[in-house]
Amino acid sequence: MNPRVRPLSASQAAARLGVSVKALRLYEQSGLLAPNRTSAGWRSYGPKEMIRAGQIATLRRLGLSLAEVGRVLEGDPSALECALAAQEARLRDQALQIADTLSRVRRLRSGIIQGQSSTAELVVALDAGTRLAVSFDLPWPWNGETFEMRDIPSLSFITGPLGSGKTRFAQRLVETLHDAKFVGLDRIAGSGADSRARLDEDPALNLRVEQALAWLTKEGARNSPALMALLVALEAEGLTILVIDMVEQELDQATQEALISYIRNCASKRRTLFLMTRSSSILDLDTMGGGEVVILCPANHNPPTCVLPNPGTPGYEAVATCLATPAVRARTHGVIAWRPPTALCDLA
Repeated sequence: MNPRVRPLSASQAAARLGVSVKALRLYEQSGLLAPNRTSAGWRSYGPKEMIRAGQIATLRRLGLSLAEVGRVLEGDPSALECALAAQEARLRDQALQIADTLSRVRRLRSGIIQGQSSTAELVVALDAGTRLAVSFDLPWPWNGETFEMRDIPSLSFITGPLGSGKTRFAQRLVETLHDAKFVGLDRIAGSGADSRARLDEDPALNLRVEQALAWLTKEGARNSPALMALLVALEAEGLTILVIDMVEQELDQATQEALISYIRNCASKRRTLFLMTRSSSILDLDTMGGGEVVILCPANHNPPTCVLPNPGTPGYEAVATCLATPAVRARTHGVIAWRPPTALCDLA
């Protein structure tokens, strides 16, 4: 290392790279980055480590999983080609939307200049591209308040603390949306036999699930009945929208990371998905793609709201506090918030 170049701390390196300290730790845990250590044991990043971290961050922004990043950095261009193709498709869709909006703006300006558009016509025209995609009265505990969502992306996350009503909200969403299905936690009980029976009955589904499992295994996932049950639901034909309850249930961290990469790269391109989760490996706010959204069910039973994955935006910090690592989620599995009746009386 050049003695004239002062190493950076983790927070300084993260700020310069435009990522979080958590992301740097994730790169390190995955074996992609090896920062130096000071005499006091603190991580430090010199020019070599910063170049490597910058390459990783760039590839992650293109949508590559950590396993794909590792293969690209080892000299395998196929992973990069796949990610670039997916990114090109997303950008093409965005460009079409921008072109449509630009065309409407130009028509409106022309109409105004020529005196052809009244204020009422202008408002109607502006609203034409932002009609409500879904609107419904919320169930208990929201007492009939209304939830509205103007655009439904291909991938949305539903989160909130224990007891916040996430499941009731998700089920009401399914009741409202056309051609939607709720995939509940009952998929876990007896999932091995149920999945095998469905695959035996449908050779085409069996082939798709085998291909998906091969992709996931290559990314580090561990085959299990819980994973198979999810794949059967994701790969089944006939439904355009799936709402999946606690997608991380009984999946280890490596499997969760591989699964969300698969969902982004493959599954969400075929149908619209709502994933209920409280896992930071499934819902990693640092790696969310453009157009994805989080629906937060607050602890105080205020109406659910859509939260953008950008630090400082309304609801961002509340979402972050709902999430935990797979290890923490495993330790708290089945734990519910409970207060003794006497305490409730004292608060009344």
